[in-house]
Amino acid sequence: MTRGDYMLTDYQRKVLRILYNYKGGRRRFPTIHELTVKTGKHKPDVMAALDALIAAEYIHWDDISDTANIVILEGWEREGERPKVDRTPPSGNIDYWTEY
Repeated sequence: MTRGDYMLTDYQRKVLRILYNYKGGRRRFPTIHELTVKTGKHKPDVMAALDALIAAEYIHWDDISDTANIVILEGWEREGERPKVDRTPPSGNIDYWTEY
């Protein structure tokens, strides 16, 4: 899997944001236990999300014995991988409500 071939799941995105915000607010990364508490998932789910973030090159984590060794490469989902939002204006005659 290459960097541009992968779209994060909601849970993976959540873990990434927790890592990013926790580091910014507390100047350290959360422990695996803290991630399980914050996400409401079990350790295997947290580890799978972290593995996916490594594979997609959002984080780098050589020594997996401690989350303090995590390096965030990108703290936000990449522009090309974000879900597309339809930005067409709603149909209908809004002029009636705004002009009179």
